[in-house]
Amino acid sequence: RRSDPKKRPNWTASERLPLWIGLAVLVIAAVVAGVVFVGRGGGSNNSTSAKVPDNSQLVGLQTGPAPWNPGLDTLPDRLKPVGVHALTNEGEVLHIHQHLDIYVNGKHEVVPQGIGIYDGQFLTELHTHDASGIMHVESPVAKNFDLGQFFGVWGVRLTNDCVGGYCQELTPWTVYVNGQP
Repeated sequence: RRSDPKKRPNWTASERLPLWIGLAVLVIAAVVAGVVFVGRGGGSNNSTSAKVPDNSQLVGLQTGPAPWNPGLDTLPDRLKPVGVHALTNEGEVLHIHQHLDIYVNGKHEVVPQGIGIYDGQFLTELHTHDASGIMHVESPVAKNFDLGQFFGVWGVRLTNDCVGGYCQELTPWTVYVNGQP
């Protein structure tokens, strides 16, 4: 507890650098490390994988630099290949939230609102309501979903080597999950 709530820590740039590095490319951490935010879609409920599914052949994939739009133009065409469904309302059997931050060169990139919500006609088990970075996992059945499926719904390229237009051979990245390399 601080005695003076108006007084803020006076951190130097060198003291802030590890914090920025720790926060930078959180999503890439999950991708490269193969960390699954709820497990793997389909198959066994307890399986995980160190390899990210290659979604590079999905229709309407965004392969350029950030910022990326919600990817709604071709969302219906990506549902089956990604393994998600068009729902009339949010599922209530599985209902959890995950937080995703994306940093590119120290700049926070927005995870847009409306990912997985198609023009008021349907929504998918994986979606966003706002631009806070909260990913909603709301399914009518108990099953596991992975980060690759979220990026597939979003329509942003996600492979072991690339996120959107950022590929390791061109832009080396550092990977962190929960603040740990």
